[in-house]
Amino acid sequence: MVEIKTPEQIAKMRAAGLVVAEALKACREAVAPGITTQELNDIADKVITDHGATSNFRADHGGLWFPGVICASVNNEVVHGIPGGRVLEEGDLISIDCGAILDGWHGDAAISVAVGEVAPEVEMLSRVTEGSMWAGIAQMKKGNRLVDVSKAIEGFIRRQPLPPKGKWGITEGYGGHGIGTAMHMEPHVLNYVERGRGKGMKLVPGTVLAIEPMVSLGTPHTKVLEDDWTVVTNDGTWASHWEHSVAVTEEGPLVLTAFDGGKEMLARLGVTAAPDPLGA
Repeated sequence: MVEIKTPEQIAKMRAAGLVVAEALKACREAVAPGITTQELNDIADKVITDHGATSNFRADHGGLWFPGVICASVNNEVVHGIPGGRVLEEGDLISIDCGAILDGWHGDAAISVAVGEVAPEVEMLSRVTEGSMWAGIAQMKKGNRLVDVSKAIEGFIRRQPLPPKGKWGITEGYGGHGIGTAMHMEPHVLNYVERGRGKGMKLVPGTVLAIEPMVSLGTPHTKVLEDDWTVVTNDGTWASHWEHSVAVTEEGPLVLTAFDGGKEMLARLGVTAAPDPLGA
């Protein structure tokens, strides 16, 4: 069953989303050569706590307990990197995934951040991944189908010039998801169109999805390390991960985890974002 939210519930999710936005903003500002991923985790933890929220990462996920409030995935780590003593170096790329629960409702988002000066193909990787996320978000409109989101994400990536070193690998098996009273809910949102899967559910007002493309400079194939969490590319190529939680409303998409509700980026794509229920 897909959980459909009322406008009042979407407003509560917007409040949770803004906590996530604040935590990611603080982490982004702190990223620099010499900082550890644990220090970034502690920064996010304080922001979440200071806003009266709790982490939805530091919880039981199907029998596995994630030991942090952020996933800190560096370079060839795609997702679910465990924060710890790793020191970030000039030229690294770190993907920071963060979530929070406020008043029983969940928010979830991710950003990729360059550590100092990065190689041109790494900058392209992050930019293409973020752009594909926004292409998918732009399809979060009443009457569209789930496949329209997947098609937009994949189509955007496939249209981009290849990077100087590598290609675009859309990570297989991972993708976005429904979100609301739990962090991971139905439906699963692929970042590519899979034959035989059909068009998927119709997007109706009250549908809330986390849109999260993961792209590498090589293979779409991954493996999980012995820590049972960290997902890395099979060929060692670097990856990027971007994510926003987005609600379908009568007036258009509302990006719950963006400070402006997605207005600026969606306007660039010719899409009008829904009014912010909190007036943020």
